[in-house]
This record gives sequence, C-alpha cells and structure tokens, in this order.
Amino acid sequence: MAEGTFAGEFIPFRFRVTLSDDGGALLCQGAFSEVTGLEATMTPKAIKVGGNNWGELQLSGPTSFPPIILKRGITQVADLWTWFDLTTRQANYALRYEGVIEVLKPGENSPLLRWRIHRALPTKFKGSDLSATANQVALEELHLVHEGLELERNP
Repeated sequence: MAEGTFAGEFIPFRFRVTLSDDGGALLCQGAFSEVTGLEATMTPKAIKVGGNNWGELQLSGPTSFPPIILKRGITQVADLWTWFDLTTRQANYALRYEGVIEVLKPGENSPLLRWRIHRALPTKFKGSDLSATANQVALEELHLVHEGLELERNP
C-alpha cells in the first residue's frame, strides 16, 4: 500500500469540538477526551396494501437522535457549566447552540470529517467523583439533545 494511505491502518482519534450561537459567538472550543452519541435512527412505517399479500410497503418514518455526550478533563474554565446553568436555573430555555465536531487528520490540524449538530440543548452536567485515593483524571461531562446531525466528509 502506498505511503500516506490509511486503509487498514489503526489511526488514533484526534478531534476538536466547537459550540457557538447562530451569530457565531463562541461558547466553547477545545479538545475533549470522549464524544459519544453520534448516531441517527430512522423508524420505518410499514403499510399494508390491499391485494398485496406478500409483505408490506416500507416508508421512511421519523428520525431520532440520542443525546451526544461530551467528556473532558476538569479545567478552570466553566463554559459548559455556565451554559447548563443559563438554560436551567436561569430559565433561558431557548438558548441553543450549534456544534461542530471535527475529526482531525493524523499529524495535521485540518479536518478529515466534520459532524454538525443543530440546536443543541444541555440536559445533564456531571462533575467528577471526588476521591483522594483515586489515580484517575477528573472528568466532567455534558449531555446534549439536539435537532439534527450532518456528516461532511473531506470538508
């Protein structure tokens, strides 16, 4: 295989997450240790057609998206907590952000692919468990529900 090709090679993930409002004002940009929930599920609608005894007609149904979970090491920056606090305790229920998750090319800072998240809303913030005997990195996590997901390859 030619040098520089990636088929069949193990490539560790490097990615960058950006959250901003519709006007482009930045809430958060940086590295996270883990992002999960990048999926979409379409529930088909089965319709029985009169006179057709061999199966049902399958139509596209609604698409649903599970929450996206962002995890990162605890920092002194309180941007994720501030957003969660604004939309819950401070009653800014319509405060939604657009998100971009870029998977970076190995050894480069340019994206290999990009996920776009539309109208994200934080639904859960979890701080790290505190234990003086633990030898793990303290992580915080934020759960986001959203209204759409797009994948761009070779952006």
